[in-house]
Amino acid sequence: MAETLLSPGVLTRENDQSLVTQGPIVAGLALLGPTVKGPVNIPTVVTSYSDYKNKFGGAFESASIRYEYLTSIAINNYFQQGGETAIVTRIASGSFAPATANARSIMHADSSSFTLETLSQGDLMNNSGSVSTSGSLVSGSSDNVRYEIANVDSGSGTFNLLVRRGDDNSRTKTILESWSDLSLDPNSTNYIEAVLGNQSKNFDTDSDGNQFVQVTGSYINNSRYVRVSSVGLPTLNYLDNEGNFKSEYTSSLPQIGSGSNQGAFLNATGKVYGNGANGNTKLKMNDEIDISSIQGLESSYYTASLALLQNTDEYDYEILSMPGVTVQNGSVAVATAIDTVTNRGDAIAIIDTRDYGSTLNQTVTSAQTLDSSYAATYWPWVQMQSIETGKLIWSPASTAIPGVYATNDRIGAEWFAPAGFNRGGVGGVIQAERKLSPADRDTLYLGKVNPLATFPGNGTVVFGQKTLQTKATALDRVNVRRLLIELKRTVGNIGKTLLFEQNTAATRNRFLAAVNPYMESIQQRQGLYSYRVVMDDSNNTADVIDRNQMVGQIFLQPTKTAEYIILDFNVTPTGVEF
Repeated sequence: MAETLLSPGVLTRENDQSLVTQGPIVAGLALLGPTVKGPVNIPTVVTSYSDYKNKFGGAFESASIRYEYLTSIAINNYFQQGGETAIVTRIASGSFAPATANARSIMHADSSSFTLETLSQGDLMNNSGSVSTSGSLVSGSSDNVRYEIANVDSGSGTFNLLVRRGDDNSRTKTILESWSDLSLDPNSTNYIEAVLGNQSKNFDTDSDGNQFVQVTGSYINNSRYVRVSSVGLPTLNYLDNEGNFKSEYTSSLPQIGSGSNQGAFLNATGKVYGNGANGNTKLKMNDEIDISSIQGLESSYYTASLALLQNTDEYDYEILSMPGVTVQNGSVAVATAIDTVTNRGDAIAIIDTRDYGSTLNQTVTSAQTLDSSYAATYWPWVQMQSIETGKLIWSPASTAIPGVYATNDRIGAEWFAPAGFNRGGVGGVIQAERKLSPADRDTLYLGKVNPLATFPGNGTVVFGQKTLQTKATALDRVNVRRLLIELKRTVGNIGKTLLFEQNTAATRNRFLAAVNPYMESIQQRQGLYSYRVVMDDSNNTADVIDRNQMVGQIFLQPTKTAEYIILDFNVTPTGVEF
């Protein structure tokens, strides 16, 4: 509405344009695999191993077995080698649901004051669960949680909520979280849903078959363990006309613990791993515990989650890894992973070709079935120590290679080769499955497999950097592929700032003014021999402009690595000058 100005003056108006838009989740590594607990099929950011353990657990115990998944070993190694952020997706079999707890009201034992729900899915969080051969934890384990109501004040209508570890007791409490002066009044600043959070994320499929994450709830989750799924008897106006507390409000408050299930989270569904249903081959993982199919998952469980990671608007990552999935036992998942990074054009997949115990020739043969510059494979398997159990676990190369990439980027850059004695040391490795001879390394490298070689005094070292591209071009090397990924990501983001701007020479010059200094910096940091950026009338003709297009051409000469050093020692006669 236009204001009427009757006399001279300054009119000030306010337009709130400060809406903060959610950008993509940014991480160095996208890791998929089974975990002890956590949300299923929901890509989740972790920033340290401690953060990972809080969200996804470390080891599980079942009867006499204590076991850590390859996912845990991989993420721990990644952070130990300098990785900063990762996106972890828990892969599981079948239907998973969280455990719930109904806080009973003071006056109505049969009614719920409010309902809590564990953020983790699966019966790991079920305090009443029994020992299971499917890997669920013993009841009352350290990875369970329980709750306690304390300091209920019927006068103010407030109470405290404690989140406790499942294996503690009333005498020796292990309090994970403490929430004070909570209220059931939606208008209160301490309203329980607003304080703890009520947000739920669920994996779903739309009518066109596309996978997505559905987010429900009005309040972000502030608790690391639970959410409020419902409030039974919220009362907006709990004072009557005389200023007295209404009885229905008082009676809706939770009671301090009593009864067999008070404080327990119950009725979760879903085991840690599946049974290889539908006649499909389970993903196998050999280890020192002699469990041949401990991962117990199928390719189809991975393909659905990989569909989420195709979305460049939601997820931004540089490396994709699925430890334990090989061409031998999960060819569909491997093919989907390669398609995912290829279609994105901004990440590289670390692929394992064969299970533990395979021969060198079998490994090369499996690698020949793959062809992509957005993927690379490494061999042999390596032995790593579990941080949780202390056991020595035979792990595929994809468990350790993301850590090598992290080290390379930390001390060099993406366009440096993650290989050799300077940046290719495989940290955390006890020994390789096989010590490779020079002839072995030749055979592997000719077959597009990067050797993990063992050298006295240097440990296990990555001794190759080929991609799985069959055609002999510059893009058959990891450092060149990752250079192109970095250039496309940065220059593409510059281009986004010009979308819907006027298609004029001035706009094109803005692009050149931003891109040329960036390309020059890459050249100075040894990423390029030479480059040229063209965005002018030569490639932006009237016909191009009329199609609402703006065209830029970037010519590159990427820096190559010295993989073969040839030294000629020339012996000359005495008296010859040189």
